[in-house]
Amino acid sequence: MTESGPPIYTVDPDWGEPIGARLTSPVLVVSLEGWVDAGLGASTAVAELVGTSATIPVASFDTEVLIDQRARRPIAQLVNGITTEVTWPSIQIIASTDGDGADVLYLVGPEPDFRWKAFLASVVDLVQQLGVRMVVGLGAFPAPAPHTRPVRLASTVPPQSADLAGRVGFVQGTLEVPAGVQAALEMALGAVNVPVISLWARVPHYVAAMPFPEASAALIDGLCAVSGLVFDTTAVRKAAAASRRQVDELIADNAEHADMVRRLESSIDSEEASPFGIDVEVPSGDEIAAELERFLRDEGS
Repeated sequence: MTESGPPIYTVDPDWGEPIGARLTSPVLVVSLEGWVDAGLGASTAVAELVGTSATIPVASFDTEVLIDQRARRPIAQLVNGITTEVTWPSIQIIASTDGDGADVLYLVGPEPDFRWKAFLASVVDLVQQLGVRMVVGLGAFPAPAPHTRPVRLASTVPPQSADLAGRVGFVQGTLEVPAGVQAALEMALGAVNVPVISLWARVPHYVAAMPFPEASAALIDGLCAVSGLVFDTTAVRKAAAASRRQVDELIADNAEHADMVRRLESSIDSEEASPFGIDVEVPSGDEIAAELERFLRDEGS
């Protein structure tokens, strides 16, 4: 391991050794709860992906040293006043496959509260042992964009994976914001030359506090585009259509909101853009930067 100390994970006893023997060039998808996930874009996307195929536990992290149990309390099940079960927070890597049978790994659970450097070292160690060919993080942030247009993605990468950023686009300008563990993981993986990219869905700021499955569908499409994995988004697209109708109804009842959406549409339509925002600037760069900085500072407070 590294100066951060010994591994803080255990491999599932049924997985077998060496731990990479059962996999062929897997992609690791990272989505840790508790950081930037406007519209529940990333968490819904991962729930959809994990539900497409059987999963197998690979490794579990020691949440006793990573999680503040008072901030992320375990869940007690009560039956007629009797405590029958206590479910503790868990951080784990699980294995599955995509629609074509390709190997996929998922790093899921709450973002660690403590010992980030030890956690990063352990993840890097597992990535190398498992023969991971690419790591893709998922997230979502509020943006000045209308819900009536396709959700566009931005990306973050370490310097070593700069070539990947051009596939999806990025937020223009310089931002200094509180970092999630995903950003630190990008740097740690970049340092050992593992290709890594984080995809961020631009969720209309006025729906950021409610489920917005259109963002989840865009993240899944982006994951497929950068990794070559194959997933069917029919179900999440159906949910997105229902959500779109609900938002349409809410907007139609408020003239001020309807005018705001029209102005956002005009801004978006003035740009030549693909659904992924490839090779284009984000509309209203100063506005989105200010909105993103504000949102991240609020999340980190």
